[in-house]
Amino acid sequence: MLTVLSQNTSDLNSGRAFGELRRRFPTWEELAGASPPDVADAIRSGGLANIKAPRILAILDEIAARQDGRIDLAWMRTASDDEVREYLLSLPGVGPKTAACVLAFSLERPAIPVDTHVHRVARRLGFFGDRVDAARAHAVMEELVPPPFRVDMHVGMIRLGREICRAGRPSCEVCPLNDLCPTAPGIGRARPASSRPRSRAKPASRAGARAKGG
Repeated sequence: MLTVLSQNTSDLNSGRAFGELRRRFPTWEELAGASPPDVADAIRSGGLANIKAPRILAILDEIAARQDGRIDLAWMRTASDDEVREYLLSLPGVGPKTAACVLAFSLERPAIPVDTHVHRVARRLGFFGDRVDAARAHAVMEELVPPPFRVDMHVGMIRLGREICRAGRPSCEVCPLNDLCPTAPGIGRARPASSRPRSRAKPASRAGARAKGG
């Protein structure tokens, strides 16, 4: 649920929305029985409430339908990564990024969620080409990145994408991967000198980077 709430908003706002949601509906069964307007009102601080509320309820309804009314995913703790991923992707509105976030941050498995920042940074670093979409990017990254490094690499690439390798004006001249990046020379030369920053970005916490949609 937190991953759904995190889409198109900040960690702070999604955290507030999740806290209020759990305060109003302490159990998943109570939440599943709520009306879309009531759920939307609870998660208003997270943005796009009228879109996210029906999505959350649809996920809970589907889980309950498969498990005789129970909403409990504790079985995932002992299931394989492939079993968990397959189940999550079969739920309405759940894509590869959400499934990877659950694996990485809820189950502490070696997954590498690919959000907009990770996708942009990985593409510029040459992990895959311009035509590889987000869905395919997950498979590519998990094939190339060894399991022990996946979660930390996800967090690091989000930090790099937010603070240095930005979409509009990447700061290639202060990037720690400048000498390894095949696109840095062309992008760096294209930027006007006046727009170049004078200092490196501050470190970002691992917790603040998780389960984000950009």
